[in-house]
Amino acid sequence: MEKFRGVDYYGIEELLTEEERMVRDTIRDWVEAEYLPIVAKHHREESFPLHLIPKLGELGVFGATLKGHGSPGLNNVAYGLIMQELERGDSGLRSCASVQSALVMYPIHAYGSEAQKERWLPRLQRGDAVGCFGLSEPDHGSDPGSMKMRAARKGDAYVLNGTKLWITNGSIADVALVWARGDDGEIGGYLVEKGTPGFSTLDIHGKFSMRASVTSELSFQDCRIPLENKLPNAMGLRGALNCLSQARYGIAWGAIGAAMACYDWALQYAQARIQFGKPIASFQLVQRKLVWMVTEITKAQLLALQLGRLKDQGKVRPQQVSMAKMNNVSIALETARMARDILGAAGIVDEHPVIRHMLNLETVVTYEGTHDIHTLIVGRDITGLSAFGDA
Repeated sequence: MEKFRGVDYYGIEELLTEEERMVRDTIRDWVEAEYLPIVAKHHREESFPLHLIPKLGELGVFGATLKGHGSPGLNNVAYGLIMQELERGDSGLRSCASVQSALVMYPIHAYGSEAQKERWLPRLQRGDAVGCFGLSEPDHGSDPGSMKMRAARKGDAYVLNGTKLWITNGSIADVALVWARGDDGEIGGYLVEKGTPGFSTLDIHGKFSMRASVTSELSFQDCRIPLENKLPNAMGLRGALNCLSQARYGIAWGAIGAAMACYDWALQYAQARIQFGKPIASFQLVQRKLVWMVTEITKAQLLALQLGRLKDQGKVRPQQVSMAKMNNVSIALETARMARDILGAAGIVDEHPVIRHMLNLETVVTYEGTHDIHTLIVGRDITGLSAFGDA
């Protein structure tokens, strides 16, 4: 296959600033050179290339939109393009960066004390430390308000008890930002360092999706942490949901990268694959699939770009983020399925990236709010009526 050609059917390149294009191209070149040659190996082995984390730090990927503490303070469109290029490599690579940036660094920056910021943000930005975000529980995914995790105050410490599940970066994290219900019933965020007595992790194996990513269970049994490890300004579940909105924004861009990879690969394959004496790209049904792909990718690009501009202007609403996450991941998954179909039998082997992206997107369509949950969020926004029962 030739080098990735890019996907820009509507001249969207012209809508980007020089800095945004430079950031994108830097990450694109790095993914091509450093990550794509090894991703199939890690996918097979169910492992993550830990040696790349400091390199991502050097590239300014972690906490890219934050200001201070070593972060570059990029705009949100540039950050989105970073997520796009990382996920063009693999959803697991983007997830690692997304969790570090949106779910650990962002809440520490937004809700943490100055001491917490000074201790963790520079290390996380450089990739010298890794973070994870513990919200989902075995019995509570789409309904985080029903969480069972508890943080009881006992003297000069909080004692944590409970379990978190499906946690990206879990076992490799130096610090876990976990959400728990306090004595007053209020949900808060707590920083738990690796090695704290009573805190243990267990990796989830046997995954058919997100194999090149670390996914863990976090367990807390009478785990004592200092009082100063609570985020002082994260009041209630809203703090956790604000973090999710940051992560969902990155996913809306990241999914485009996966879709672009699948479309570009399928297009080149269809142009080269000869059946009945001519390239299969000349057949009507194959062209129909390719046209659907490039059309939906173009729409997703415009949706994400405007979302980024609104975010940079301080005008974005969480419901708009939900629409972009819902739409872009859905079309990316369908693009991957169509690309797999175009490749025929070749589409199921990891010599080609399509099946890996397709399997990954089966997770991406579920996490950070399922497709259905985001549908209901937008539905409530446009009708004024909630479909979440009594919520």
